[in-house]
Amino acid sequence: MRPPAPRPPADTSAEPVLVLGAGPVGQTAALLLARRGVPVRIVDSRPERDAVGSKAICQQRDVLDVWDWVGAGEVAEEGLTWDTARTFYRDSELFSVRLADPGASPLPPFVNISQSRTEEILDRRLAEAGVAISWDHTVTGIEQDDTGVTVTCDTPAGPVRLRGTHALSCLGAHGGVVRRALGLGFEGTSFQDRFLICDIRADLGDWARERRFYFDPEWNPGRQVLIHPCPDSVFRIDWQVPADFDLEAEEASGRLDARIRQIIGEKPYEIVWHSVYRFHTRVVDRMRAGRILLVGDNAHLVAPFGARGLNSGVQDAENAAWKIAYVRAGWADEEFLETYHTERHAAALENAEITGATMRFLVPQDEAEHTTRVSVLEQALTDEAARARVDSGRLAEPFWYVDSPLTTPNARFPFGGRPPRGRAPEPCPGVIAPDAPVEVPGGPSGGDAPTRLRSLLREGVTLLLGPLPEGTDPDTARDGVLAAARGATGAPVAAFHLADIDTTGALAKALDCHPGGVWVLRPDAHIAAVVDAADTGAVAAAVRTCLGRAAAPERPAPAL
Repeated sequence: MRPPAPRPPADTSAEPVLVLGAGPVGQTAALLLARRGVPVRIVDSRPERDAVGSKAICQQRDVLDVWDWVGAGEVAEEGLTWDTARTFYRDSELFSVRLADPGASPLPPFVNISQSRTEEILDRRLAEAGVAISWDHTVTGIEQDDTGVTVTCDTPAGPVRLRGTHALSCLGAHGGVVRRALGLGFEGTSFQDRFLICDIRADLGDWARERRFYFDPEWNPGRQVLIHPCPDSVFRIDWQVPADFDLEAEEASGRLDARIRQIIGEKPYEIVWHSVYRFHTRVVDRMRAGRILLVGDNAHLVAPFGARGLNSGVQDAENAAWKIAYVRAGWADEEFLETYHTERHAAALENAEITGATMRFLVPQDEAEHTTRVSVLEQALTDEAARARVDSGRLAEPFWYVDSPLTTPNARFPFGGRPPRGRAPEPCPGVIAPDAPVEVPGGPSGGDAPTRLRSLLREGVTLLLGPLPEGTDPDTARDGVLAAARGATGAPVAAFHLADIDTTGALAKALDCHPGGVWVLRPDAHIAAVVDAADTGAVAAAVRTCLGRAAAPERPAPAL
């Protein structure tokens, strides 16, 4: 399937959405907006792209899915695929986790690829979409009124003022200028221990297909080491080190070489990049202030164990982009953007809770926490039940919007709570739909037809009909739910019988829909509702609810 083309803007004279920051989250937001026909302008304070170091390397399947939809499938193709996470205590393996797929996605559960290569791929797609990046534009101020946002930037040619309908602030951890302008706090904690990160190129054999986490190894006693494989025989190694660690002194004394040799032995290697970081857990007070949305690290910081930083930032970008696109098209009201804060702030707090617990296990804050950690690790050597308490980082996963005002609950499909690590929750309202191959009857031929469910869902509001009660006419059932949905919104709507598009049976197995049921899915592939197809009023209400319009629209929506 060839990369999708961005849709031409409905009004080429319309003001753009301003994307502040050209990191991977800002790039993704801009591509998603362009894909939905929204004009975009990106600004960044750097003079040019600085492709230095691996930085965020671990990309989760649902993020690869987003990038694939905007034509950046190379990230998944080039990334090194792994599906097993091993955890050790000293020289003993405690457990391994294999990552589940509730559908039958052709995308891998995780890939490792350097952030700089991801940015290069996304830059190419931006250029193909006609979205330029204005480098050397340092944001110095931001204000808004009833019709738009004005951003002030310092440039080599002097200050400039940019105007847009909305702004997505993707300025990262150091984007305090926007938080201060909006009067937002950014409270949280910092951890005293630091982490030494080295990218080395070496041949390490079987280690090339799995993540390894070591508690208290003999080559870093009392602390941790994390090893991730990357493409081109590069391995990312993270050592937990004391707060006063001095990288220059470590190199000059030969201790850095000794650290590496303790792990890989006498095998040849080269250092590709290294750095030292201190990690933080912080969440902004609000992720939406009027027409300005804070996205990614500008809104939340978490420790990297579990890969919840960039992955959650991309999920912020998708949530923000489709909602802005729908507001600009008139398919949702301006206040619909408040649900961006509602949904993604809850996700940020969830990530902070999970990664905060991980960091307290990795870096105990007092003697009681240290004693608990040692006790749990010792018990886990022989007690399988204790292994569930070993916290080496719960891997990134999509957040479930079960409490969102856009979700219509269904007692028949309840949310079962946070699933065990490595597992996805059972499909229900609020949870992202499983992915699987699909074939669209009567769809466009060649490379334009969606071949995965998620790609199909992102085209608009989608209704999936499950098995029909005996004697029900399929066309009548589909036409009925489609008419009800189109009467509730002017947004794109499509309806399909699951049996007609489910080429492998994976979706029918994963969704397990009752006869006569219809799944209502949002444009970000999350399940909005499960209702009875015969109850067209419930279908219409679910569609209005998922677009923030619980009441009937004031005027009939045009048929598409």
